[in-house]
Amino acid sequence: MPLTRTPHPNPSLDPPPRKENPVTHRTTARPPLQAVLFDMDGTLVDTERLWWEAVEQVADGFGHVLTGADQPQVLGRPVEYTAAWLAGITGGPGEGIAAELHRRFADRVRTGIVPRPGATELLDALAREGVPTALVTASPRAVADTVLEALGAERFAVSVTADDTERTKPAPDPYLAACRALGVEPAACVAVEDTQTGVTSAESAGCAVLAVPSLAPIAPAAGRTVLGSLEGVSPARLRAMVAPGELRVMTWNLWFGGTKVDGYREKQIEIIAGTGADVIGLQETYGSAARELADALGWHHHQAGDNLGVISRHPITARLGDPDVGFYGGTGVRLELDGGQRVDVWSVHLDCAPYGPYEARFDGLPAAALIAHESGRLARMGEILRRIADSAEESVPVVLTGDFNVPSHLDWPDVAWPVTRAAEEAGLRDSYRAAHPDPVRDPGHTWSPVHAEHEDGSGRQEPQDRIDFVLHRGLTVLDSRTLVSGTPRAWPEVAGNDWPSDHAAVVTVFALPGHE
Repeated sequence: MPLTRTPHPNPSLDPPPRKENPVTHRTTARPPLQAVLFDMDGTLVDTERLWWEAVEQVADGFGHVLTGADQPQVLGRPVEYTAAWLAGITGGPGEGIAAELHRRFADRVRTGIVPRPGATELLDALAREGVPTALVTASPRAVADTVLEALGAERFAVSVTADDTERTKPAPDPYLAACRALGVEPAACVAVEDTQTGVTSAESAGCAVLAVPSLAPIAPAAGRTVLGSLEGVSPARLRAMVAPGELRVMTWNLWFGGTKVDGYREKQIEIIAGTGADVIGLQETYGSAARELADALGWHHHQAGDNLGVISRHPITARLGDPDVGFYGGTGVRLELDGGQRVDVWSVHLDCAPYGPYEARFDGLPAAALIAHESGRLARMGEILRRIADSAEESVPVVLTGDFNVPSHLDWPDVAWPVTRAAEEAGLRDSYRAAHPDPVRDPGHTWSPVHAEHEDGSGRQEPQDRIDFVLHRGLTVLDSRTLVSGTPRAWPEVAGNDWPSDHAAVVTVFALPGHE
């Protein structure tokens, strides 16, 4: 809200005494996708073919012609394993064969390395969203370093090679070593592999697996996704593999686009990446924030007017509501999630004045007068709810996010605030109160992390209240939290704050239908 903002001195109108929500000034829980662990040969770069050619040439020198039946002894195997196998069937010297395989393979890598389709695009997308990556290969360090130089070693936080663990693939050791180095849980990671040997290693370590077979087929299985290539694979697709059937929705009033705080756009991007959010309803976008944030994150966006927007990891298949909406109003999008599930997500900003908590605290208005003064906001919400109803489809869940600039009737026992009641009567439920039903224990204040005193200089305490909401229909709430990063300094000394808004955000995690 561009103005400033608490309960009435009349005890009958005060909300119940509140204990501050202990998570209001903390970031949300760690995102579900903690890291992505990439195999190298045949997965990120087309070295599986080069390895096969090197083995084929060495084997031919000892009188053995490689066939498809030899793939399990060659693909995804370390040099020493394949050398010992070749020595066993040809009678050649094991150490000599290993040295020759090293030499021929390294020569091919230096001259013939080609990234696999979609590999660099996925690495770049993960970097934009702050998801750490590791290289986990059965190749020796010398070969891995050659590939890292070609791909860009800075793309990977960790690399694990055949030289770094006592056992290599198909044992789980390489993936476990990578997870320990990153400080992540295997179950919260996706391993990307191209061979059955690598898949066995990653699954034995406890990782979800995206298999992209290069030469030999890999069958689908529980906890495993098999695709033809990495082209079009997004971080959202990988995130769904470790948190299947979930949708993480955020609402955020950006406060003049964030411009009151230095470095606001970079701070916004870092905060969004840290939440693991899938879709965000934005208010006070200042004209271009939705597009700029989406471009920086590699997301999709919808901007309506100069104030409202929605940004999403998932494709936007329809734009809902009035595209020329004014500063106050609502706009929506239809998203298509992985697996074809559709969800409608709306962003709403309601009028900032009159502001009920001011009228209660500062002017002493009784409940009836407070409710009567909500007629303007109620009419605007009624129009938004009609637009939602007109565009809704029976099987499509609806999420309504926004800055309502009014408290909830669920929080003030003696004031039946009509705006939130109207949304409830339309079938929309309050996700924060679903997760935290006690407003005394968990007030969930979103106004205001930077206003402790009223802006008029009177020294009066600023009302703290919950006026930002994530409402829903057709979904199940798994968790909901308010979000403020750092410890914001009070207005007007806000330029150096880590948090570039005067509102707290709300982040809700939903289970999609069929995944409750």
